Amino acid sequence: MLVDGYGIPIGLAVSGANTHDMKLAEPTLESMPIERPEPTRRKPQNMCLDKGYDSPEVNELVEEWGYTGHISRRGVDQSKRRGFRDIERGDGWSRGPTRG
Repeated sequence: MLVDGYGIPIGLAVSGANTHDMKLAEPTLESMPIERPEPTRRKPQNMCLDKGYDSPEVNELVEEWGYTGHISRRGVDQSKRRGFRDIERGDGWSRGPTRG
């Protein structure tokens, strides 16, 4: 799932549970239903990804699409980084209401 800076879903790719995250990066970016504004120096567009996307292929893809990549790296504790709460909020959209 691709979410904006507020955690609102703007792209989605569906696959089997055994598909590695990095394999769905490009289909997810291609699924955006709206035209994306061109990133500029004054208004760069960031892409925050978890460790499942830590690969040279995804690094190249993020650069190709014009995003500034912020990818958690394997073997590095990222628990105190800012910005990942928005990704988790977007993940909550996909799960729907929960029982308490």
